[in-house]
Amino acid sequence: MGLFIASLLRRTVGFALIWWIAAEGSLVAWPLAVIAVAASVAVSLRLLPPGKASAISVIGLAGFLGYFIRQSMLGGFQVARLALQRRPQLHPAILAVPLTLPQGLPRMLLTGTLGLMPGTLGVRLEDEFLHMHVLDRGMPITEEVEQLAAHIARLFGVQR
Repeated sequence: MGLFIASLLRRTVGFALIWWIAAEGSLVAWPLAVIAVAASVAVSLRLLPPGKASAISVIGLAGFLGYFIRQSMLGGFQVARLALQRRPQLHPAILAVPLTLPQGLPRMLLTGTLGLMPGTLGVRLEDEFLHMHVLDRGMPITEEVEQLAAHIARLFGVQR
């Protein structure tokens, strides 16, 4: 029970600190903050129970963050270029992309990260596939998902 309480307190303080930083120290929306922090703690305890946390590689974290920032910037430029074209050549589609990461937190991070990148959005996780909405089916989506999955695998130290 001590491990659970310690983990609960650490996560609550951590998520509250993240909220406070994101809100720039403003306490105007504190009722929403309480709900958001409580929900974040509950989800984190479900996805990563105390004592079962896999070790996160610091080198893997640096590689993941670098890749995410680089891809977000490149994707943002690509979407801006498309938006500024007189007649953008878009071919939106829903694609089923095969997954190689284990179920649980690695797949959830993959899906969430893809949703933050311009031009892609995870729609549904189903068995060994992620169904994604993409702005242009001509983009190398499968290769980009594989690259991101490789960074996430290194982050969690998992074999694919």
